[in-house]
Amino acid sequence: MKKADHLLRNIVIVLILSLGALFFISSAKSDGVDKLPVVTQKLVKPPLLPEHDQVARGGPKVVKVKMTIDEKLINIDDEGTQFRVFAFNDSVPGPIIVVHEGDYVELTLINPETNNFEHNIDFHASTGALGGGSLTHVLPGEEVILRWKATKPGVFVYHCAPGGHMVPWHVVKGMNGAVMVLPRDGLKDRQGKLIKYDKAYYIGEQDFYLPKDSNGNYRIFKEPGDGYSETLEVMKTLTPSHVVFNGAVDSLTGDNALTAKVGETVLFIHAQSNRDTRPHLIGGHGDYVWPNGSFNDPPRTNLETWFVPGGAAAAAIYTFRQPGTYVYLNHNLIEAFILGAKAEVQVTGKWNNDLMKQIKKPSKIGE
Repeated sequence: MKKADHLLRNIVIVLILSLGALFFISSAKSDGVDKLPVVTQKLVKPPLLPEHDQVARGGPKVVKVKMTIDEKLINIDDEGTQFRVFAFNDSVPGPIIVVHEGDYVELTLINPETNNFEHNIDFHASTGALGGGSLTHVLPGEEVILRWKATKPGVFVYHCAPGGHMVPWHVVKGMNGAVMVLPRDGLKDRQGKLIKYDKAYYIGEQDFYLPKDSNGNYRIFKEPGDGYSETLEVMKTLTPSHVVFNGAVDSLTGDNALTAKVGETVLFIHAQSNRDTRPHLIGGHGDYVWPNGSFNDPPRTNLETWFVPGGAAAAAIYTFRQPGTYVYLNHNLIEAFILGAKAEVQVTGKWNNDLMKQIKKPSKIGE
């Protein structure tokens, strides 16, 4: 009996010591994070990126960001079609967050009382708890703070995922965005040489599913929740009514076109939370491309078109060599020119006849 009591006492002591050690390690890790430098990143509307260093300065940091959820009507084409979207920080797509590998993202997610639906956020770049989705459910009038460590360098999608049919419904109502986790020593080519960029643009490709009335006109549902079942029926066809860049047809063309100069190197980040896409730059190429988003992998080079599976993001870098208007699009040309998935890049500078020259202007045959 004494031996049994002694054994039991030893087991209890071992358990207490083990739990104490675990608590100490956990506390030490927590204290370690709490002692890191803290910076606040000001998020901006796409296609722009927040200010960031391409090569990290110093050690890991806690990067604080804040996002407020908006439920609102927007115009999604040049015909005045309105659609009620769910938007992170008042934009479709939501803003891109930029950190370095080893940094911690600390998000404050706010769902104002004026909203009508529960929301959350799933970061594909994070680890655990459904990408943070199970820890960030907020009802109208609530806010939540989530911190996660950026362990995988690359570009990633984030989106709302409240559960069930609401997951795709919230995503195709615009509730998605991207995260870029840069290597601490910057982007590298296959030989390990540093790749730098002069500008960076974030393109969020969005598919919308609008029901039509008996006359073939798009139905507008102005009240929250109206049209849910009708929209779901269109979604089940897997045939979008609109496929657009940054929330609307022609949102990145004309006066809103992206800009660059001859000789500038531009980083393009392309994300699609729901459908496959195939970015292409008419008049240019992908000098360096990470089609699956992972910066741990060497970039592919000199691509004409790259494939981005639904629920993923990709990065491509190109140095512009000629002036003029370039068209950046989804090379499903139906989706680009009929449904809206295209943008323009207006490039200024001096023309290079060695790269291209018109030998003869259009004229009658034989003249």
